Amino acid sequence: MGTVFKKTVTKPKPENAEMFTLKGERWVRWKDAKDKARKAKLTTGEQGQERIVFESRTYYAKYRDGAGIVRTVATGCRDESAARSILGDLERRAELVKAGVMTASEDAAADHLRTPIKGHRDAYLTHLKAKGVCEDHHDNVERQLKRLMDECKIGTLADLDAGAVERWLTTQAKTAMSGRTRNTYLSALLAFANWCIDEGRLIVNPFTRIPKADEKADVRRKRRAMPEAELVQLLDAARRRPLLDAMTIRRGERKGQAVANVSDAERDRLDWLGRERALTYKTLVLTGLRRGELESLTVAHLHLDDAIPYARLDAADEKNREGADIVLRDDLANDLRQWLADKLQRLQTEARSRGEAIPMRLPGDEPLFTVPVELVKILNRDLKLAGIAKVDERGRKLDVHALRHTFGTLLSKGGVAPRTAQEAMRHSDIDLTMNVYTDPKLLDVRGALDALPMLPLGNGQADMAQAVRATGTDDLGLRQFAPKFAPTTGKQGQKPSFADKMADVLAFDCGQGGFDVTSIVDKKKEPLTITVSDSLRAGEEIRTPDVQLGKLAFYH
Repeated sequence: MGTVFKKTVTKPKPENAEMFTLKGERWVRWKDAKDKARKAKLTTGEQGQERIVFESRTYYAKYRDGAGIVRTVATGCRDESAARSILGDLERRAELVKAGVMTASEDAAADHLRTPIKGHRDAYLTHLKAKGVCEDHHDNVERQLKRLMDECKIGTLADLDAGAVERWLTTQAKTAMSGRTRNTYLSALLAFANWCIDEGRLIVNPFTRIPKADEKADVRRKRRAMPEAELVQLLDAARRRPLLDAMTIRRGERKGQAVANVSDAERDRLDWLGRERALTYKTLVLTGLRRGELESLTVAHLHLDDAIPYARLDAADEKNREGADIVLRDDLANDLRQWLADKLQRLQTEARSRGEAIPMRLPGDEPLFTVPVELVKILNRDLKLAGIAKVDERGRKLDVHALRHTFGTLLSKGGVAPRTAQEAMRHSDIDLTMNVYTDPKLLDVRGALDALPMLPLGNGQADMAQAVRATGTDDLGLRQFAPKFAPTTGKQGQKPSFADKMADVLAFDCGQGGFDVTSIVDKKKEPLTITVSDSLRAGEEIRTPDVQLGKLAFYH
């Protein structure tokens, strides 16, 4: 039979407490923080220190669970009858476990349902830190869980309700939250509930049946890629704008005119700043780096003197947390090489002016660029000066991450194989490379159509001959190609292998006279054989736009 009771606990004696004796026992009296008189019995601790004895304000329940183990559980009740009611529930659960109606894990999870959700959330966040997730991910999960639990009125694990979360997601869909963002909130909640199951705090995940949003159909932030002409304009504007802004008069009769006086030192600083911004954009476009990844690069990360120049991206600084070697194109490597050399020269000049030791090389932890936090606002001003619309006619925007979209689009436009483009973009899914980071508007679809064959609508041999001549395949080429790839009359129904026929063609002696060929049989199964009177001379080459093997080329 269980019982309820108030725990007797001890804590250190308050400072300036007055000791007195009552009925032969030692007591102390003092005033608490609210200036209220308090008194308690005095005892001696295990290590000889004086401690006061008092009872807990709430009742505890003591009972034997379904496995026969004695448990002590805090009821949180100050009323004894309420505490006994909770004790009755605990004993009924123990009987259900003994009868096999409830499992021990279900019984253990039930104890967590009434505890505040904040304790579970904090324990989960501690688990993420111990797991080694990046700080940004940890902070995002904390922010997402807190917002969900506050706005969905989740106070305990018992309040986890799929319906409430679905209603919240639907409400956000009607505002400004994209499908991708809604999915990140749902993923955070799913991961939290799965962790609760692993820890024995929940039995089932109540959110598994909530469908994810279609991110492709519900994109709120649509980005576009920049064509080459716009990129040239952007780099030129970024290079000029810092100095141009400083020289532009803001008020008065000459408002808007770039005639203000700028000191030589300030001119040099602004020119350097403009050069850094232009090179920052160029690096983002030609590497596909994200803003945070570029910000993490230091001098030690660059390997510009290798046979293939590259920048090493540490795992802690990459989004995928795997690390990568970013290959640098030769012209970009040259620009970075010159940038670091000029940076060292400026550092040496400053040290010389201060009378300090002149450094012979840049420190390894010297950042490659100073990447502002508000780079997107700087980009907006550069776009305005360049005369480039931030939002196009389809509502797609240009921002810093759009430069990564530009990188992916230029790879596809340049004919780079999809798998190679995926590796350059460092994507785990090729669909992301081809469909999200490739802007089809910039692809040369018209040029691709020129590779399709000519398809005349007329009838007869004259039209066929005209089509053949239009594609550059003359009559001789067709006659030379057909003999070895058409079945002969003597072996109807037999299909010689491509390898055998290829061997026959390669072994053909071009030094003698004509030879007989057989065309493809017509619908009446009657062979049509012609003799080619023209002969090929030894060493004569047939020119075609396709692959050549030896002295022969093959149309297909």
